[in-house]
Amino acid sequence: MTEIKRKGFRSAKEIPQEILEQLNRGEIETANLVEWLAVDQRLLLKNLLKQFDRTQYLQPILTDIENLKKQTVNTINEAIGIGILEQSLENNDPEIIAIINNHASDLIRCWATYTIGKNQTLNIKQKLEQIQHFSADKHFGVREICWLAVRSSIAKNLTKSIKILSGWTNHIDENVRRFASEATRPRGVWCEHIEELKQNPELGLTILEPMKSDKSKYVQDSVGNWLNDASKTQPDFVKTLCENWMNESLAKETAYIVKKALRTIEKLKTGL
Repeated sequence: MTEIKRKGFRSAKEIPQEILEQLNRGEIETANLVEWLAVDQRLLLKNLLKQFDRTQYLQPILTDIENLKKQTVNTINEAIGIGILEQSLENNDPEIIAIINNHASDLIRCWATYTIGKNQTLNIKQKLEQIQHFSADKHFGVREICWLAVRSSIAKNLTKSIKILSGWTNHIDENVRRFASEATRPRGVWCEHIEELKQNPELGLTILEPMKSDKSKYVQDSVGNWLNDASKTQPDFVKTLCENWMNESLAKETAYIVKKALRTIEKLKTGL
């Protein structure tokens, strides 16, 4: 995917009608979170299915959306992805999956990640192998949704997932390295906690250790946040690990990660 060049708009009201229509037709990517939230996913789905002559898939998926207990951008995103997966399987239509996997629209590629994460015919190795393509996506939205799509599978297959993701920590692409950390955060954002990692964060060391001096700030932030998550249940583990890292490494990257990792502990210490 090419880099997004537009800066995007500061509020939904500022988005020109022409741009919004292009977004809803899936012709261009969103340029920032404001645009991402402004897309009408139902309309985008309708336009996609009409373009590729699959309008019969629309109503069942819309019904799934209406049946959601809570309709948010993320829950609708997931419902559409699962709905497309179900229609693909029921109609023996793998082509629709191929279409959305490489679509120009970032929202449509987000749907594609759920066709992997929620596919019960895939084991965790297969899911992670297929999701890596999306973990390297140049669009922020796809990168965030792709780890959410497989998060529950990772939690259910934690040992195997950590072993696989540990091999991603030396990947040339910083986005892939960051995925290994972000997808396994004990608490994470917009997702269920991984209780096993909250209580036993040492299980994640094979992912964290190789990236303690990573040159990418994107990765550094994720590793620091991972440890900050862990500090809320196992502060002594995090303090000891950070002390060890500071003794082992004089790199400014390590110092940055440690500072980020200890922020909750430091707040508690100062009573803030």
